[in-house]
Amino acid sequence: MVNEEVIEKKERQTTIVEIKNNESATKEEFLNILKLVAPGTSLRTGIDGIVDAKKGGLIVIENDFVNNILEGGFKINARYTPQKLIELAKMDGAIVISRDLKRIVYVNIMLVPDSKIPSQETGTRHKSAERTAKMTGTLAIAISERKNQINLYYKDLKYHLKDKSEILRRTTETLQVLEKQRELFDTNVEKLNALEIKNDLNIIQASKVIQRGKVMQKILESQERTLIELGNEAGVLKSRIKELIKGVDKETDLVIKEYTKLNLKKSNNLLENLSYEELLDNENIILALAQDENNNIELIKGWRLLSKTNLSEKEVATLIKEIGDLPKILESKKEDFERVLGVEKSIVVLKDIERIKEQERFI
Repeated sequence: MVNEEVIEKKERQTTIVEIKNNESATKEEFLNILKLVAPGTSLRTGIDGIVDAKKGGLIVIENDFVNNILEGGFKINARYTPQKLIELAKMDGAIVISRDLKRIVYVNIMLVPDSKIPSQETGTRHKSAERTAKMTGTLAIAISERKNQINLYYKDLKYHLKDKSEILRRTTETLQVLEKQRELFDTNVEKLNALEIKNDLNIIQASKVIQRGKVMQKILESQERTLIELGNEAGVLKSRIKELIKGVDKETDLVIKEYTKLNLKKSNNLLENLSYEELLDNENIILALAQDENNNIELIKGWRLLSKTNLSEKEVATLIKEIGDLPKILESKKEDFERVLGVEKSIVVLKDIERIKEQERFI
């Protein structure tokens, strides 16, 4: 038996946001729905229990419109627990849960949404769930007894809730791709560092760094829904992903800032509109910078390399303003740094610059 006091203390469910019927589901609403039924939540525990018991079920979350389509059944207004949900699912009708997911309000209910609402479903339970979601704008969950499948219906959206093992397998495969992309990103950053220190600037090499950074961002965007759907099972994966993407966005933005003829915001907007496949074409990256692959890049300011020192962004800006572009900064004498930054800061920064030069000398 489930300990109700433990559930009360540990469970942190999200309330369904009130909506107007006939609206389309937004991405934010959809992700909120996935959080409600993610592994580890009390609602998902109850749903999985119904599936494990090889029973079917129809669960509806109460809102201002739902009561208008209810017939028969019983009002029990009992405190929600997964075990109660599993036991009550043995009855034929729908189960209505309060909007804060804390109480089971009605059981063995018949749902009577408008039959004129179009539905692509064939089964009675799923057809009723789809029409209820479309008519009332709430979440309806249909659990198939025969197929042991869970389908979510919310407004005009239908989503098949995948098995945890399948999601974990696919996420692990994606993680391996992400690890390879990080290796390529780091390799291309090192090559770009060496070229910039030698003042042998190359738009193609810069675009390769941007390409890998943006590809990693696309991969992460595609995993957002999956990580939410995994719920508390995603902890280790999230930690690994956090390690893999550390510093990638900042490094990518600094490369764009150095090499674009537009500005960071405009080039980023162009890059974000590219599909995954389009990002793999280096020419599209260069075009987003308003450059040409044959362009001769004469000078860069040095924002990116100087960010690897102990200088703040404000101090980097001051150094660039007072001394000039990256080649001039790299060739400057100790006195020049002391004039702009002071003696103590200059000692630290000069050591940082020598360290960067030494690291890239053998690439």
